[in-house]
Amino acid sequence: MAQDLRVLFVASEGVPFAKTGGLADVVGALPLALKELGVDVRILMPYYGAVKQGNIPTAPVAENLDVHTGLGTISCDIMAPTQGDHPFYFVARDEFFERSQLYGTPQGDYFDNLERFAFFSAAVLPFCQALDFQPHLIHCHDWQASLVPVYLRCRWWGEPLLAGARTLLTIHNLAYQGLFPKEKFPLLGLDWSLFSINGLEFYDKINLLKGGIVFADAITTVSHRYSIEIQTPEFGYGLEGVLKSRAGSLFGILNGVDYKDWNPETDPLIHANYSLADPKGKAKDKAGLMEAFGLSKNLAQAPLLGIISRLADQKGFDLVEAVLPQLMARDVMVVILGTGEEKYHRWLAGEAKKYPGKLGVKIAFDNALAHLIEAGSDMFLMPSRFEPCGLNQMYSLKYGTIPVVRATGGLADTVTQVGHVTGAGTGFLFEDYSPEAFLKCIYTALAAFEDKRLWRRIMQNAMSQDFSWNKSARAYLDLYQRLME
Repeated sequence: MAQDLRVLFVASEGVPFAKTGGLADVVGALPLALKELGVDVRILMPYYGAVKQGNIPTAPVAENLDVHTGLGTISCDIMAPTQGDHPFYFVARDEFFERSQLYGTPQGDYFDNLERFAFFSAAVLPFCQALDFQPHLIHCHDWQASLVPVYLRCRWWGEPLLAGARTLLTIHNLAYQGLFPKEKFPLLGLDWSLFSINGLEFYDKINLLKGGIVFADAITTVSHRYSIEIQTPEFGYGLEGVLKSRAGSLFGILNGVDYKDWNPETDPLIHANYSLADPKGKAKDKAGLMEAFGLSKNLAQAPLLGIISRLADQKGFDLVEAVLPQLMARDVMVVILGTGEEKYHRWLAGEAKKYPGKLGVKIAFDNALAHLIEAGSDMFLMPSRFEPCGLNQMYSLKYGTIPVVRATGGLADTVTQVGHVTGAGTGFLFEDYSPEAFLKCIYTALAAFEDKRLWRRIMQNAMSQDFSWNKSARAYLDLYQRLME
């Protein structure tokens, strides 16, 4: 069956072409893993300025296609890479996608995001017609593609090329829903009857993600725990009721990790490679990381705690801010890499000056440094308020860098609590979202670090874990086949 299965991914970003977050990693990796299982996968994405100016040249494969929207009929071209085996296609329309960023600037979202992504979703049908591609299943991602299931049910039901096609919506982060003023509803090209409690209406606004949840044949989240959490008021962002009503069609499938990129045995971006059998190189990576951040050599034997994150409340930075003074009072080093909210940029700049030699901060996106932090740190901190899946804790496990995480979403699904007596487990978890619980968890990990035999055992447990995409792809394939039946 897999050999005959045709799947169209519809997503707003994907590596190696355009990325703002974990969605891009999934869209870049999952289709390739599915292809290895025999699935015919194509990916449709906007033709952003970032794609146009990237290292992989593209050329048109279809031109002047008519896209029917609430704004009228607008034409687009379809571009595709001319080098490499990338199953990507791009919807090109400069007025919508030739921008410096994907969704907005630091000043806020683009004013016409509804028009941009309604146009992108509406382009699915002409794309399939132009390439004569008849998907069995259309796999949509997040609010930017959530109109596709709505259009399939309410606008394209008579189209032979999409007859019988099923839709799957993956929610990568429920906090982002695509909310717009109801006055814009006519721009979607849908009947006003769909602006209702059983359709796209949400507290007198348009909610694109809600439309996808209501109309998709099935919904997935990027971890099992998160699929349960979003049905509660704490994590549901107002959509817990509609998600609960679809509980029978809601599944959690954990994201995978691309071990071609994230593997200490082969990683070209770290100072020394190492493995489960021979972990000696990790000490060289720690020394290199200390040097990169100007940390004190007197602390070489002390634990080094790494953070790579969006600097935001969602990622638990209010907890980091609360516990940092207590950590800095001990023989502990901390390195932090990331960008995010301006208040945390300012705070970290000040703290780095306050604790020279103990606290290293870089406000940037730096892939090479991210790899060195994973390899050179002893522990990795992820105190997220919520975490649909999380990837860094899975990278950390592979690198023998022990995660200290909040027991939420994908963190709870991938890290198991260390037992001090048995030495079983792969990391340290805390439940309560509070500085006290976070600090107590870090202290427990620091105590374990002092017991070298126990720490070696925990590292072995961690490095033995397998979160490869192959596993996740098989789970998706199983769901695709169930939907087709």
